[in-house]
Amino acid sequence: MTHKRDAAATREAILRAGVEAFTRAGYDGVGVREIAQSAGVTAMLVNRYFGSKEGLFAEVVEVSMTERTVLGDDPATLARDIAATLVRRTAPDADSLDPFLLALRSAPNPRAAEILRAGIEKHVERHALEVSGASRADTAVALALINGFWLMRKVIGSTALNETDEAELTETLERLFRVLLP
Repeated sequence: MTHKRDAAATREAILRAGVEAFTRAGYDGVGVREIAQSAGVTAMLVNRYFGSKEGLFAEVVEVSMTERTVLGDDPATLARDIAATLVRRTAPDADSLDPFLLALRSAPNPRAAEILRAGIEKHVERHALEVSGASRADTAVALALINGFWLMRKVIGSTALNETDEAELTETLERLFRVLLP
């Protein structure tokens, strides 16, 4: 009996394995063979679907940055929504499979950093600009604040940030985002 191949399912399995691997280990910390094994395919199939490790990484960034993980869609509640989501997503017990870790762990590679910058500008920055109407500089500072808070609370585990009441953290962040994204 012949097994019917499902190209879309195979591509999706490779992409999911790539998201997991690059988020966990960064661009330089994982190879095509490891991703292929995790997806249950050969390295040759990864290259057939994505062209190369770089091509797969570009797709992973595209998928990861398209999803709204912190930024909301309502200009009237943007500052509050970002603050509340950021506090929730960076809680010590929150899921750690996120675009921030993908960027943090992959950015040391210059080519990966270029791909990340393009994905962030295309999806995250553009969305923030459209929703907030803020300047590009203020939007970039707001994104830097999000990333710095994420780094200090979730990755480094700042005692002050993790022991402060979440309502208080949310209120402080909301005030800052109201200044940057009026």
